[in-house]
Amino acid sequence: MLCRTARATRSAGRSAATRAARWQGRLGGSSDRGMTTSEYAVGTIAACAFAAVLYKVVNSGPVMSAMQSMIEGALDAKF
Repeated sequence: MLCRTARATRSAGRSAATRAARWQGRLGGSSDRGMTTSEYAVGTIAACAFAAVLYKVVNSGPVMSAMQSMIEGALDAKF
């Protein structure tokens, strides 16, 4: 069994974050360290929707012609 001064010294050496984390664990709180499966599913659906919109925009007529003229201009450059 530790004497009071040894316990106080050991406790004073801990950082405030460590003490807060220990109290959070004792009180039943949980840290939010990652996404749940449903959050992964929503994120995946959002990424797929964004990719579909981007694909439609890049393959549209005006964008295709602008990209084609840029590439042709770059290839026809005089050095």
